[in-house]
Amino acid sequence: MQPSYRVGIDVGGTFTDLFLLEETSGRTYSHKVSSTPSHPHLAPLRGLQELFGRVGIRGNQVSFVGLGTTVATNALLEWKVAKTGLITTSGFRDLLEIARQKRPAVYDPLQRKPQVPVPRELRLEVNERMGHDGRIITPLSEADVSHAADTLRQAGVDSVAICFLNSYKNPDHERSAAEIVKSDWKDVHVVTSFDVMPEFREYERFVSTAINASLIPVTSSYFEKFSHAISELGIKVAPKVMSSSGGVFSPEMGGRRPIDTLFSGPSGGVSSAEYMGALTGCGDLITFDMGGTSTEVCLIHHGKAQKTYQRSIKGYPIRVTSHDIHTIGAGGSSIAHVDEGGLLNVGPESAGANPGPACYENGGNHVTVTDANVVLGRLNQHYLLDGALAINATRSHEVIANDIAQTKNTGVIAAANAVVALAEANMAQALRVVSVERGIDPSGFTLIALGGAGPLHAASVAREVGMARVLIPRNAGVFCALGVLTKDIQQNLSQTILLQQSDPAVHKIMNHTFVSMEAHARGNLDADYLDLSTLYFERHADVRYCGQNHEITVAVPSGPIDCDSIEHIRQNFHCAHEDLYGYRQPEGHIDIVTLRLDAIVPVPRPSLEQGQADTASLPAAISFRETVFDGESRVRCPVYHRDMLQPGHRLTGPAIIEQMDSTTIIPPGFYACVDPWLNLEITWERA
Repeated sequence: MQPSYRVGIDVGGTFTDLFLLEETSGRTYSHKVSSTPSHPHLAPLRGLQELFGRVGIRGNQVSFVGLGTTVATNALLEWKVAKTGLITTSGFRDLLEIARQKRPAVYDPLQRKPQVPVPRELRLEVNERMGHDGRIITPLSEADVSHAADTLRQAGVDSVAICFLNSYKNPDHERSAAEIVKSDWKDVHVVTSFDVMPEFREYERFVSTAINASLIPVTSSYFEKFSHAISELGIKVAPKVMSSSGGVFSPEMGGRRPIDTLFSGPSGGVSSAEYMGALTGCGDLITFDMGGTSTEVCLIHHGKAQKTYQRSIKGYPIRVTSHDIHTIGAGGSSIAHVDEGGLLNVGPESAGANPGPACYENGGNHVTVTDANVVLGRLNQHYLLDGALAINATRSHEVIANDIAQTKNTGVIAAANAVVALAEANMAQALRVVSVERGIDPSGFTLIALGGAGPLHAASVAREVGMARVLIPRNAGVFCALGVLTKDIQQNLSQTILLQQSDPAVHKIMNHTFVSMEAHARGNLDADYLDLSTLYFERHADVRYCGQNHEITVAVPSGPIDCDSIEHIRQNFHCAHEDLYGYRQPEGHIDIVTLRLDAIVPVPRPSLEQGQADTASLPAAISFRETVFDGESRVRCPVYHRDMLQPGHRLTGPAIIEQMDSTTIIPPGFYACVDPWLNLEITWERA
């Protein structure tokens, strides 16, 4: 009988990572290829072909394919979205433009607001009005809807977002309008705000719906091409897509709800970190995922990553369930430059995959963090990716000399050191954002380094924030791709109810709402999965003290909602409020604002192969390299290949460990040992 394999894919802005797991033995294989931003489905296809050829398997041996992707994110950031129209309640045409009074930079008169997702000429009003309680105040004018649809069709729009006032309470008008639009316009994509986000706060709901509508033509086409490419390889199973919250769902669902994939790629790294934490018995982690374009960090406490229900991307408040990941523009391809005031800056601009760092010799003429690491001897001077990517160290010296050293009247080594130090300071500050700024001491947490560049900087960044332990997974550079294999099938639903705890109808409404959401989730899953026997639900609620304007999400007990359930929710909220703000109001009444439901179908977790304990001494280094760590003094540093290291081996810094998908730096004063899962545990002695 042929062995079966599971494949995880993570499509990033610079590289596409692949992780292959042989299900019976737990043996793993990894691969990395350059991304193809103009045709994003081609890089995974090429990577799979190369990986299958190297391992010697066929597509029909694959039992699972999971995809983490940044296609929707990049389309939004680069504004390569579909032409979209908006149909809304009379009087609310300009809500997208008015937005909120909140300004991101209060004292900056030149601060630019984000581009309005739908231009004014494509935002059309119709007569209808729903009250705050769901009662019809003004019936829907079908003639207005038909006229709006004709106008938008003549304007050449590809998608239509329908956003009516208070539709979260009663979606009848939105659904009727959608049917009218689609009745004579078969090829248009129509999205209602109730189906995207049945929650109050009109601006956030309108923005999320408009963004979702504008991304549907992009993502649905991409997922269709990706699914077809998978089939062409002889793979019989339909692929799954990683959601922002860490679960997986069908490509069809991803095509209908692209906002659920906006943070798909980074969530894979968080999911794999949760999985590795469970394997190693380490429940308190902070992920440090540094790729070519950005660095993402996320706090994992007691084995579970923090979640959030609103993220900002390009200035848009997107209401979506996702891991609470903090992102900064600091990656291996981040550009370093001296500004007009003579200050050195690193990022957020990136050279990306094309042209990439100067040392790639692909037309790049800017200094990047990768070039600085090459100059300092921390990266191989001739190639990366085990020889698949040739580099030219001379080009790195040239651009640093011309762009920074000459401008700052300093040496090339000092300039490269400054670039790395500034990048690491920015990344250390990102770690403080998810820990110290939330009242959490990071010293008791383990930093788990992911991405192609994470292991390069993890030890120094950990020392900067006072973290005593760093974990470098065996496949750190493709660890996000592993995360796709570690998560359950999942759907996240929400519904605003806006009730006080003393309302006599609170139990009835909460029970009815949860039952309705469970039925809706089951219906969505039924369309894609045959076996729902293991389906279970997790409940949460957004709660606030009466009179507050913002909510905290707390757990809701399972089973019918009664007085005891409400008191349980109330006590959960008191504790969460005190943790977050330092106080509670024991006698304070609460508002139950929005109910949330996670529908989960468990899938088997991968069983990774463990290494054989080696009591022998550490093998001899494959080479030595002159490397700069602090100041300008060069150190003769031993270089090892990761495949040489087995459980029990110990290293004393300085040392460099190279592998296909990343390079690990163990600075002077640090120590490393290899655990049973071939992770590197790096520690240092604090004074």
